[in-house]
Amino acid sequence: CEVRPGPEFLTRSYLFYANRLFKAYQFYYWDPSCRDPSYSLVIKGKLRLRQASWITRGATEADYHLHKVGIVFHSQKAMREVAAWINQTSGEGCSGFLPPGRTWAPGALYELLSAKTERDCTAALGFAMHELSLVRVEKHYQPLLQPQQSGSRLVEELYLGDIHTEWVERLHYRPTGYQRPMQSAVHHVHPCPACGIIYRADEHHPPILPVRAQLPMQLSGSWVSTHCEVRPAVLFLTRYFIFHGNNHTWEGYYYHYSDPLCKQPTFTIYASGHYTQGIPSSKVRGGTELAFKVTQARVTAMDQVTVMMLNSSEPGSCGLTSSWSAGVEQDITPTNGCLALGIKLPHTEYELFKTEQDTKDRSLLYIGERPTDGSSPDSPDKRPTSYQAPLIQCAGASEEFSNYVSLKYLGKKDANGNEALKPLPVAFLLFIALLFLRWD
Repeated sequence: CEVRPGPEFLTRSYLFYANRLFKAYQFYYWDPSCRDPSYSLVIKGKLRLRQASWITRGATEADYHLHKVGIVFHSQKAMREVAAWINQTSGEGCSGFLPPGRTWAPGALYELLSAKTERDCTAALGFAMHELSLVRVEKHYQPLLQPQQSGSRLVEELYLGDIHTEWVERLHYRPTGYQRPMQSAVHHVHPCPACGIIYRADEHHPPILPVRAQLPMQLSGSWVSTHCEVRPAVLFLTRYFIFHGNNHTWEGYYYHYSDPLCKQPTFTIYASGHYTQGIPSSKVRGGTELAFKVTQARVTAMDQVTVMMLNSSEPGSCGLTSSWSAGVEQDITPTNGCLALGIKLPHTEYELFKTEQDTKDRSLLYIGERPTDGSSPDSPDKRPTSYQAPLIQCAGASEEFSNYVSLKYLGKKDANGNEALKPLPVAFLLFIALLFLRWD
């Protein structure tokens, strides 16, 4: 069950044909467990792959054209609500989309968009398919689960463009990052109870996902990224967090890279501080609201480009003036952060957290999605309403991520004799093969 900014709860099923046509289903729900459907969209169109993206390395740019978008309501309440949105916010051609008092007809398909008649009533739903303008397919191999079996299973995942965190920006935003990947119906991660349910669904029979137990928020421990994460505005990074529940303090390592495989490190940020007791979110059911105070930070420049940038920054704005060198950590707390990297200290962020267990009973931690415009959730009204890719608790990471040799880092002394952090360049990574989506 996906959570989009808003929040919106949905599942998706996309089918791409050899002749470049596609048919996509988006199923929307009232609840974060995707068990109470609201309405379904069936989307038909054409997709043309273009060239490798100049902005987001590892991605392919694409053009798409929508032929039809239809909507099926799954309750009178959903029909009434959507009709009100469309009637209030759409132009002349959509003002009478559904007459007031119209009775819900189960299974009836209503046309929201038609290329032939040039009618488009989708804007009121915040609907756009700009996610199709940025495409990436990853292939990797998953070890077989049964102890008596050896070998591995092919897994294919489709990454599509990210959705803007601001509702009003969605309709014209062109993505530079990704949403969480979709699984191939044939070659998917096992076990995946939701995969078959979503694959067999259609606009008249939306998927109802299995019941999942609500877990209490237990942050204590260490959590790490499961893969190289791609953020809007060309950011590639991995994250590693340690939460100390006894005194509500935290430490975080943010490893930044210049490439989508996270093999070429640029700089590392270590931050620490404390966090508040969590309270249930009134806006995003299943989420917990916390506030995080960042009081200390250290930076390690990992390449010469970053070293030059930091050494040429305004004196007194980022550590000791002109004192940066590759692989040597420096405390930026005395300069109240680092202006060149957009770090301000002290700093408070208003966050949204959620914990879940995956199908292998490993603990996952979801942290609020960062604002697409690069700003910080530094006030309660900026608190996220959706999540980033999950972190996995380190106790559960060793089974699947055999390439994680260690979460420790090679020690290197800085000028003061203190331990500086230098990431292991390869052992920390999942090795994944990039394969661009192709049609003849």
